[in-house]
Amino acid sequence: FFFFYFPETHGISFRIQISVKEVLDTDVLLKLLFHLPVNYPSALPDISVNSDQLTRAQCVDVREKLLEQAKKHLSEPMVHDLILWVQQHLKDVIKQPATVCNEKTTLSKGTEDGVWMLLLHLDHMRAKAKYVKTVEKWASNLRLTGRLMFMGKIILILLQGDRSSIKEYLILQKTSKVDVDSGGKKCKEKMMRVLCETEVQSQHKRFQTFEVKEYSALEELQKEFETAGLTALFSEFVPPLLK
Repeated sequence: FFFFYFPETHGISFRIQISVKEVLDTDVLLKLLFHLPVNYPSALPDISVNSDQLTRAQCVDVREKLLEQAKKHLSEPMVHDLILWVQQHLKDVIKQPATVCNEKTTLSKGTEDGVWMLLLHLDHMRAKAKYVKTVEKWASNLRLTGRLMFMGKIILILLQGDRSSIKEYLILQKTSKVDVDSGGKKCKEKMMRVLCETEVQSQHKRFQTFEVKEYSALEELQKEFETAGLTALFSEFVPPLLK
């Protein structure tokens, strides 16, 4: 499936979703995001890889291998070749140990290592006050920092912390009765979407606290992301929510 969108004038971004068969005896659904700069193919595309069937480390490995292949096709159209390559070699890539980059992250002992980030989109909050208090309590108990952000009808939760705590938060969010339905009965969150789950990179700034904030305009919300070094995250995931 091809999903095209043009979030900026300098280049083209598009998603490609492919199913790779006979990997670990099951089909693997790969979601590839390509950003082609204006001077493509003289310049390499930026590639993002996601899959519910693979670990984040495996997705990083697939991305690194795709970028290696892209360098071999510099100055010639390459997206089709890259898709064919990943369909043929995915099995080999995910069987290999994690890349050196990931090993370094695992072996490092600094307090900033292994920090993960989660961006969630909520469709609505009927019992807003109770819902907000619950999210604040979970973030505090799990030592997660970040923001619960309201802008018009958009509700986003941005969290940073240990990966195990991020996973535990997701379980709580999906299994607890956090809101009420149209009849006023307590209900679980059924319309939450995980927009992004990734390791915090060096260019990202760490949130020191968890805060609930309301924004009167998109520019204010964008500035919050930019201040945290998350401009790319904002550009990819927030504007589509306005459509």
